[in-house]
Amino acid sequence: MEKKKKVVLAFSGGLDTSFAVKYLSEDLGYEVHTAIANTGGFSADELAAIEARANALGAASHATLDVTKDYYDKSIKYMVAGNVLRNGTYPISVSSERIFQALAIIEYAKSIGADAIAHGSTGAGNDQVRFDLTFQIMAPDIEIITPTRDMTLTREYEIDYLKRHGYEADFKKMEYSINKGLWGTSIGGKETLHSEQTLPEHAYPSQVTARGEERITISFEHGEISAVNGHKYDDKVEAIRKVEELGAKFGIGRDMHIGDTIIGIKGRVGFEAAGPILIIAAHKMLEKHTLTKWQLYWKDQVATWYGMFLHEAQYLEPVMRDIEAMLESSQRNVTGTVEIILRPYSYTLVGVDSPFDLMKTDFGEYGEVNKAWSADDVKGFTKILGNQMKIYYNVQKRNGAEDAK
Repeated sequence: MEKKKKVVLAFSGGLDTSFAVKYLSEDLGYEVHTAIANTGGFSADELAAIEARANALGAASHATLDVTKDYYDKSIKYMVAGNVLRNGTYPISVSSERIFQALAIIEYAKSIGADAIAHGSTGAGNDQVRFDLTFQIMAPDIEIITPTRDMTLTREYEIDYLKRHGYEADFKKMEYSINKGLWGTSIGGKETLHSEQTLPEHAYPSQVTARGEERITISFEHGEISAVNGHKYDDKVEAIRKVEELGAKFGIGRDMHIGDTIIGIKGRVGFEAAGPILIIAAHKMLEKHTLTKWQLYWKDQVATWYGMFLHEAQYLEPVMRDIEAMLESSQRNVTGTVEIILRPYSYTLVGVDSPFDLMKTDFGEYGEVNKAWSADDVKGFTKILGNQMKIYYNVQKRNGAEDAK
């Protein structure tokens, strides 16, 4: 008997990947091995339920790959250092996880000698590119199979197929597509498909339960979160989860992201990301106190590119390692504690306490006292500073130009 070819399926337990297990084994004759790469978005119970579904569908084996620490060390750490918010809004939440899920899946596929790898992406989104590109680069000889995309399948077709092959489950379509991750939760469907609408309160997984105000502190050491409310965290993932817990009950971090997709169309998605939004806001304020003007300026330039490349499946481009080196170097003095007041749907950054605070100087106090220069120093400095503009306007006046006023 001819040995079956092995395929590793990136398995979430949803309808598309459930269909793929049966289709790949029953119609294409593969030995199907399912795997889920957890980057911090799944609970232990959810992972157990996903494994049970894979087994019930007839998978030859199922693997749970925990890459949460890798995701923090190789992505979140730099997104915080760069204060990365795509289009000034979106903390590149679930989308940044896909690269690390793809890397974990392909390494697992190689470890078991798989002939092919499969995923359940459709042809209309960004994830298909993130998975395909990563697979092609890291394992160019392994075939990529994408039934849902290639066959342009409907939910009804997939459900009917599963029933005909003896598998029934509750695949009731939810009003919204929810993708929960360590660095935020995306919400798509209904209102997100219409430019003039926004998500209603009930669409957000985390509901507002807190009233009044609550003061919290977030501490950083060399740009990385180190403590929350004075409690030290060696595990940065747990620190992020704590900030998320504190902020989510106030409904902080909710917004709508509108941007350009990798495939060239505009995309719109709602999200909630209390942890990322509060951590980035606190970190950015601390940097304003501890970095120089040009450190802030150039870091913003490279961080914008870093966020764009990460979102658009370019994580493996070598320039990303160069940008990471610059971002990491910039964080050597970003140490201190930031106080924040939380309120329903809003927050206020109170202030910063840092040994590297550049406001704490013997040179002077802004708008009050100058200690390191004299009045004559400023007069001379101002004259020289204005020379270039004086020359310009003098020439314009001489030639009767209107802007010589």
